[in-house]
Amino acid sequence: MKTMKAYTIQFVGLKLGKHIFDYQIDNTFFLDFEYEDFNSADIKVDVILEKKTTFLELFFKAEGTVNVNCDLTNEPYDQEIQDTFSLVVKFGDEYNNENEDILIIPHGEYEINIAQYIYELLVLAVPAKKVHPGIEDGTLKSEILDKLEELSPTLDKKDKKEETDPRWDTLKKLLTDK
Repeated sequence: MKTMKAYTIQFVGLKLGKHIFDYQIDNTFFLDFEYEDFNSADIKVDVILEKKTTFLELFFKAEGTVNVNCDLTNEPYDQEIQDTFSLVVKFGDEYNNENEDILIIPHGEYEINIAQYIYELLVLAVPAKKVHPGIEDGTLKSEILDKLEELSPTLDKKDKKEETDPRWDTLKKLLTDK
C-alpha cells in the first residue's frame, strides 16, 4: 500500500480556493486493491479540491481506457470510460463515511486519502455487461461467436406453423363466408 501515499492530499497548508491534482492510473493501482478484472488501464483522473473555511469539496473527473475481456467471447478489447464524482469533506467529532457523498473526518486531521474514491469511480464507470464493439457491428471473427451461431435456435418458415386458438378459426370463417 506504499503506492497509495501518492493519493494522499495534505489540505492543511493549502490556501482557500481551488487546487488541481492530476493522476495517471495504470494497472498497478488496481493491483493494490486486488482487483484483476482489467488487463491493462490508461486513465487520467483530475481532482479539483476546493478548500473553504469549514469544509472541502472534491470533484473527480476520470477519462481513459481499460482493456477488458468481452463477456460473450472473452476477447480482450479497449473499453472507453469516463465518469465524474463529487465529495464533500466536513469536520466532526469522529470519522464517518456512511453517506457516499459526504465524508466526515475528525477536527485534528490534516490529510485525506482519495485512493478508495478513485478506485470506486473507475470500477463503477465500466459497464456491467462488457460487449466487444466488433460484435455489435459484425466485424469480429471468433471461434466462440461461430459456435454460438451454430448452436443458436433457428426458425424456418417451413417449421413455423401458425398456431391459433380454434375458437378464433370459427370466427375467421365468418369473415370469409360473405
